Amino acid sequence: MCRTCDHTIHGRQHHFGWDNSFEPAARVAPGSTIHFECQDASAGQLTPSSTVADVATLDFGRINPVSGPIYVDGAEPGDALKVTIEGFEPSGFGWTANIPGFGLLADDFKDPALTLWTYDPSTMEPALFGKNARVPLKPFAGTIGNAPAENGLHSIVPPRRVGGNLDIRDLSAGTVLYLPVEVAGGLFSVGDTHAAQGDGEVCGTAIESPMNAVLTLDLVKNANLKMPRFTTAGPVTRHLDAKGYEVTTGVGSDLMEGAKRAVADMVELLDARYQIDPVEAYMLVSTCGDLRISEIVDMPNWVVSFYFPRVVFE
Repeated sequence: MCRTCDHTIHGRQHHFGWDNSFEPAARVAPGSTIHFECQDASAGQLTPSSTVADVATLDFGRINPVSGPIYVDGAEPGDALKVTIEGFEPSGFGWTANIPGFGLLADDFKDPALTLWTYDPSTMEPALFGKNARVPLKPFAGTIGNAPAENGLHSIVPPRRVGGNLDIRDLSAGTVLYLPVEVAGGLFSVGDTHAAQGDGEVCGTAIESPMNAVLTLDLVKNANLKMPRFTTAGPVTRHLDAKGYEVTTGVGSDLMEGAKRAVADMVELLDARYQIDPVEAYMLVSTCGDLRISEIVDMPNWVVSFYFPRVVFE
């Protein structure tokens, strides 16, 4: 429990999808610090005793619950909500899944797969994957945003101008995020917490992990942001940099196809080098490998690179 927090939003105070008609879970003054109890992306459908059969029966109506919403006094359209990410309280349990029809290489990996993770929430030492791989951890909230102006219930899955399912790994402790406000009060919610994720979240899931988040919500009047923006507290990849990287590339006229090629080649490299089943390699790289646009000016072809941190195996 956060003793310095002004409010606590309990795990039961959650919702699915975005809707500006939802009743606020709390009404707070600007500058309030709030303790959020966040469920994992499956809303508890996947547990430490789950098997791959449970992936095939997931209820997608219960995917990505977010805790909230929070009405911030004085927030009006045209303002920005300033979200200071104070920290996270991890649970020690997580999962990564290949969900059929979902993910960058969905056409290549059509069967469900599941990896269950345990990690030490006090030391946050790298989490063991298989027998030899260890993934460095960096907790953050994958879904974090305000309610959109458009009326009705909207899917939680796609990110939006007001935030939402951004899946930005660097929205971690110390980062300050600014979100456009489109409705009175902002109606802020957060969830989909991750223990680790690579840039791109290529298989569609990270180390999905229930945990608590502590955030301070403040206002910037008349900010008129077009999109979310954020400021980090320091280096963003140091936890992965220690041993360098293996890098594959995709070159061509389509960035999405280039991304697919770069990831597919990394899966093949890990399979050949470490004898990892391809779908296991696909899930592993989703938790710690980074997609980057290396070049986007030398038409007609662009370069996408995929960086896999060697520290995972060394």
